Amino acid sequence: MPTWTALTTTSEKLLADALGEALEDLDPAPTGVGVFEMEDGSGLWEVGGYFVEAPDDIALAILAAAHGAKAFVVSEVPDQDWVAHVRRELHPVEAGRFFLYGDHDADKVPQGAIPLLIEAAMAFGTGHHGTTKGCLEAVDILFGAGVRPGSVADIGCGTAVLAIAAAKVLDQRVIASDIDEVAVEVARANAAANGVEGLIHCVEAAGFDHPDIRAAAPYDLVFANILKGPLVDLAPDMAAHTAPGGHVILSGILNEQADDVIAAYADHGLDPIARDEIGEWTTLTLRNGN
Repeated sequence: MPTWTALTTTSEKLLADALGEALEDLDPAPTGVGVFEMEDGSGLWEVGGYFVEAPDDIALAILAAAHGAKAFVVSEVPDQDWVAHVRRELHPVEAGRFFLYGDHDADKVPQGAIPLLIEAAMAFGTGHHGTTKGCLEAVDILFGAGVRPGSVADIGCGTAVLAIAAAKVLDQRVIASDIDEVAVEVARANAAANGVEGLIHCVEAAGFDHPDIRAAAPYDLVFANILKGPLVDLAPDMAAHTAPGGHVILSGILNEQADDVIAAYADHGLDPIARDEIGEWTTLTLRNGN
């Protein structure tokens, strides 16, 4: 059975949130509504609704005009097993010693590589995005230089690929958190699939706002692969929860945003020791000089 999407953009978060709430009251009602800051550095917010019946074009036009948004673009989406399609399209990724693959490529794991089995799922971080690959390469460089953190946190973990990578190398407990309940479930499933379920402690939390995360601080290594805005907001908490001399690996940063993120973290004593670009994305490795 086909479904429909209705997407628009607006310039302010408050307008986007209000439009998202209003969208939920449409008839026919959407099965889901999403409000997201776009990752292209434009500062725009995308508002989307997902429908099992064709949405009311006139009602959508009125809502867009009332909330200062562009006209909704409505598209019919054919009935398709999208997860199966993505699995077919995703190819293994090599990032330093790490080899990230789906189950359909299990026969391709090179000898001596550290395998990371991550299936396509409803969570960010399959490893094919430049941000995830950048983080894996950055941590492989740290570990290759002899850094052995005693405590590790993956904040905004998505699929938990970074937490799993650290747990496999260090053979020790890693805490992984995400604000999204589905991501936490996916993270737990991926930990089990990689044989490290006993080493990954997954919790639902925004940033460091969870008693288990706070109790295990300070951390010698923290991953945060999110977006520029949340990363900047997280800088004070990151400094407070990272041990002196500890390392932080950040991504989800467009290349042109990297200087702003560096400045925000430098204000709290976290200074860059490496900066790497993959395509349009930057990964930063910082050290806590406090």
